[in-house]
Amino acid sequence: SFYEELVSHGILKPLTAPVEGMVVREGSQNYVAPQGISSIVKYYLEQSGADVSYEQHVTHISLRDGRWEVSRKTGPPEQFDVVILTMPVPQILQLQGDIVDIINGSQKQQLESVSYSSRYALGLFYEAGAGIAVPWAAQYISDNPCIRFISIDNKKRNIESPEIGPSVVVHTTVSFGSEHLDSDPAEVQQIILSHLQRILPSLPKPSSIKCQRWRYSQVTRAVPNCPGQMILHTQPLLICGGDGFTRSNFDGCIESAMSLAEAVKPHL
Repeated sequence: SFYEELVSHGILKPLTAPVEGMVVREGSQNYVAPQGISSIVKYYLEQSGADVSYEQHVTHISLRDGRWEVSRKTGPPEQFDVVILTMPVPQILQLQGDIVDIINGSQKQQLESVSYSSRYALGLFYEAGAGIAVPWAAQYISDNPCIRFISIDNKKRNIESPEIGPSVVVHTTVSFGSEHLDSDPAEVQQIILSHLQRILPSLPKPSSIKCQRWRYSQVTRAVPNCPGQMILHTQPLLICGGDGFTRSNFDGCIESAMSLAEAVKPHL
């Protein structure tokens, strides 16, 4: 039903562009988000009618008079009746305040067992009319120590247009990502570009480049038994969820969201 709804609103479309080297599981269907993956999040936030505050870096969570006091890097602390944490699991364990003692021993052990792969993503952006002559929209690379995936993104999303310049997205291998996790991004960018040049020597010069370190890319080991969520405190409710409690794909995120919603409902 989630897919049907998103497809009916044009937020998702079936993937029709050619992707070389993709492992296709029998009976599975692949989709693409023409306006980018963030369009899914924006759609659900809009549906919820929630008042969203961005760029709030949470540092402490403590109990104050039967409510949660949440502190952030800038601005005064705020109080809440229910707190739901969906950031990567290692960041939950970095939070300070009463939460440190609220997470019990067995929960801490389960949360500490979660692991993620790390990688870099490189975006190359071109002026309108730039030609990228390759027969595919995306390609998985199996024999390069640095690059794992290349996507001609406008082609993959099926939104090629003479008015909009093409863009290329490159993902590094997991081993390269972990090896260079704390390296200078400018140096990493140069290494990725040199490998890309060897794979696609005819690639034109981009008008701009963005290199993104992706510390928590995909869950390699989720919370044991993939429960979808974990209640850290009942009254008031403090609960955590996300792909660290299921798996790193859209189905995993939906599964965790449904599980969170069921657990939060009685507290509303």
